[in-house]
Amino acid sequence: MIKRSICEELSIVSREYPIITIVGPRQSGKTTLARNFFSGYHYANLENPEIRTLAVNDTKTFLRTFPPPVIIDEIQNVPELLSWIQVSVDEKPSMKGEYVLTGSHQMRLREAVSQSLAGRTALLTLFPFSLEEFPESYIQSQREILLLNGFMPRVFDQKIRPDRFYRDYFQTYVERDVRKMMAVENQQSFELLLRLLAARVGQEINYTDLSNQIGLSAPQIKKWITLLE
Repeated sequence: MIKRSICEELSIVSREYPIITIVGPRQSGKTTLARNFFSGYHYANLENPEIRTLAVNDTKTFLRTFPPPVIIDEIQNVPELLSWIQVSVDEKPSMKGEYVLTGSHQMRLREAVSQSLAGRTALLTLFPFSLEEFPESYIQSQREILLLNGFMPRVFDQKIRPDRFYRDYFQTYVERDVRKMMAVENQQSFELLLRLLAARVGQEINYTDLSNQIGLSAPQIKKWITLLE
């Protein structure tokens, strides 16, 4: 497994805070990092419908089933848990690194965390692989492969064809996460915006030009881009 550069900071904050929250894009390696770094912890994945239902309908039983130290994956699916976790850590001020939370919807998760866990959690962001996480010799010898594959961990770990992976990733992102975040009504126009933005990497943005090509107002384009950021 490629060692992530975030590990050093993760080690430090686990001795300083009762809660560590790891956010980042889907498939950036949050779960793998958390489960390997905190290998002895209980683990609850809130993408699992049964576990999510238990957390929503019977929170006390959920917390007894998955007591700290615990990793709670995709916490944004049950944000109500944050208040219970707050109470738990406030009752034990000496607690350190007992709750590890991960989540993908960064905007909503950051908002929920700032409201419920301010001062109680370290907030770390995990992105896909960076060049510094690869050996220099590999970068020099495999430059073309890196350019083709991109830097998503699963492409390297599972040997997935990059064209297949990114096509599926795009569809999941648009159809699932984007709809949750911003209630996109015109999916076709939103997908066109993403493709036009991709073709303009490195250029100064021109809202009027994008508006004319997509057929939406410049303020709507600005709103979508702000939410994407």
